[in-house]
Amino acid sequence: MGLDPGLRRLALGTLLAAYPGPVPPDWAVDLLAEGLAGHTLFGTNVHDPAQLAATTAALREGRADVLIAIDEEGGDVTRLAHATGSPYPGNAALGAIGDVALTRRVYEAIGAELAELGITVDLAPTVDVNTADENPVIGTRSFGADPLRVAAHSAAAVAGLQATGVAACAKHFPGHGATVTDSHHELPTVDVPVDVLRRRDLPPFAAVIAAGAQAVMTAHIRVPALTGAGPATFSREVLVDLLRTEYGFTGAVITDALEMKGASIAAGGVGPAAVRALAAGADLLCIGAKVDAELVEQVAAEIVEALGDGRLDRARVEQAAGRAATLAAWTRAATRVPTGGGTDLGYAAARRAVKIDGVLTDLVRPLVVQLHAASTIAEGRVPWGLGPHLADTEEVRVVAAETDPAALRHLAGDRPIVLVGRRLHQLPGGPELITALAAVHPVTVVEMGWPAQWRPAGVRAFVTTYGASHANGRAAAEALGLAG
Repeated sequence: MGLDPGLRRLALGTLLAAYPGPVPPDWAVDLLAEGLAGHTLFGTNVHDPAQLAATTAALREGRADVLIAIDEEGGDVTRLAHATGSPYPGNAALGAIGDVALTRRVYEAIGAELAELGITVDLAPTVDVNTADENPVIGTRSFGADPLRVAAHSAAAVAGLQATGVAACAKHFPGHGATVTDSHHELPTVDVPVDVLRRRDLPPFAAVIAAGAQAVMTAHIRVPALTGAGPATFSREVLVDLLRTEYGFTGAVITDALEMKGASIAAGGVGPAAVRALAAGADLLCIGAKVDAELVEQVAAEIVEALGDGRLDRARVEQAAGRAATLAAWTRAATRVPTGGGTDLGYAAARRAVKIDGVLTDLVRPLVVQLHAASTIAEGRVPWGLGPHLADTEEVRVVAAETDPAALRHLAGDRPIVLVGRRLHQLPGGPELITALAAVHPVTVVEMGWPAQWRPAGVRAFVTTYGASHANGRAAAEALGLAG
C-alpha cells in the first residue's frame, strides 16, 4: 500500500533535498510539484552563472515558491566560486578588520549575486564564536573568538544578505565554536554549563534574531547540560526551550545535513534522524548532499510512519511545514535593495585584513613553497594559495611530513623561501620543517588558516591572511610584492 497522499505531501513540505549534476533531473522537479520544500545546491550543481540561473528557473517550473538554498559564506566555504576560490574574504578576515559596515556591504554583495541567480536562502552566516584554536571545522568561518565582536558582525551580515531579498540562515545553534572534532565525522561534545553558553556562544544568536534572521541552523553537537547523550538537533530543550522560548526566535529552524555522522549515527539513519529532528522542533530538514529520489521517498515514508505510530504529532509536522512555507513566502515578497561594490569590494577588504609580523625585505624572486593541507567537507576541494597571483615566481607544492629541509634549501639556492599553509601549527611535520628551514635560511611564513598563537622561531616575517579565498591569496601576494 502506498503512502497517504496528504501525509506524504505534508512530510515533503519539511524537506530540503539535493541532486547530482548541473541539470535538475526530472524527479527533483517533479517532487517540488508534489510538495517538496526545496533543494540545497552544492558545488557539483554549479558550473557557471548562466547554467545556475537556468537551474533555478527549471526548479521554479516545479513550484514557484520553491526554496533554493546554498552554502555561500564567502571565504573558505563557497559554492559559486568552488572552481577558483571566492572573490570575498571570509568571516575571520572581516572580524579582524573590525568594520561592521564593511561586513554588511560584503554580505550585500554576496546576496545580490545570489538573488540575481535565483537563489533564495543562504545557509550563512556562520555565527559561531571560535574559542577553540584547534577547531577543525569552524576556524576562519567565524568572525572571531570574542562574543560581542562576533555578535556585531553577525547582525551586520544578516542585515546585508536580507537587504537583497535572500533569507539568511545563521548557524550553528547553540554554537559550534568550542568543538575540537568535526560533526561531519562524529558527534562533538561541548561539556559546559548553560550559563557558559549564554555568555560565550549565544550572544551572536541573540543579535541575529534581533536583526530579523529568517532562519537558524542547528548544530550536530552534544551539550550534556541540555541535550543529554544526543545532538542539539534532536533536543527540544535546545530548539524550543532555549531558541524559541528564551531567545524569542519565530523563524524557520533548519537542520544541518542529516547525513552527517553527528546526526545519522546518533539516530540510526537519515530517516529516523528526520523524525527526531521534527519532534524536537526543527522545521526544515537538510537531508544532505548525496541525495536521490529513493532517499527522499524513504525519509518522507519514515515521517509518515512516525505520524502513524505516535513518534510524531501531526500538529508538529504541520507547524514545521507551515514555517517552511512562511520562509518561502518571505523570499518571494522581500524587497531587494540595490547594492554596489561587487567583487572589487571583496579584494579591497581582503587587503585590509592582512597582518604582518616582522619585516618583508629582500623578497626578490623567492621560492614559494605551498604545504599541502586537507580540506574539510564543509570547504570542499577549492583552490587556494598564492599560485594564481604570482608573477615571475617559482612555486612548488609539497607534503610537509615527506619533505627534506635540505632538499628545499638546495632548490632555493640563494633565494629566500616563502612557506604558505593553512593551520600550520597542526600540520603533520609543518612546524618541524619551518623551524629547520628558518634556522639556516631566510624564511617568510604565510598562514592562511585560523590564526593560532603559534609562531615559528627564526622566521623573518609571519603573514596572516585570516582565510584562504581567492581574494585572500591575492592580498597576500600583493603584500609580499609578488603579485602579477
